[in-house]
Amino acid sequence: WDPKAGTMKEIETVSTLAGGHNIPGNSTAEVFFAPSGKFLYGSNRGDNTIAIFSVDSTTGKAKLIGNQPSGGKTPRCFQLDPTGAFLLAANQDTDNVVVFRVNQTTGALTPTGHSVSISMPVCVVFMPEK
Repeated sequence: WDPKAGTMKEIETVSTLAGGHNIPGNSTAEVFFAPSGKFLYGSNRGDNTIAIFSVDSTTGKAKLIGNQPSGGKTPRCFQLDPTGAFLLAANQDTDNVVVFRVNQTTGALTPTGHSVSISMPVCVVFMPEK
């Protein structure tokens, strides 16, 4: 991202799947950076995981460091809370939103044991306080 010019340049293309495998029916729905910029996350529909990447602060290149099961089927959407401490994964085909704690040092996701049942969730949005 070149903020002065307002343009972006592709650096690389990386797989969101362990081992770079191509799984028929798998697609990535969303991709978000952690607020720190140190980690990048992507949802894998078909594989039903959240891909976790570390991001090199010098080159901007991403390295897959793990895949966390999303806690359901077809993680259509996910969102990091504004502090970057939690990730909520909306699993469309299992009607649940699962809460994960984000390790700020490693980027790893750990299920908190909390989830919400909701019919076919497709979007998670954090609203600012009034």
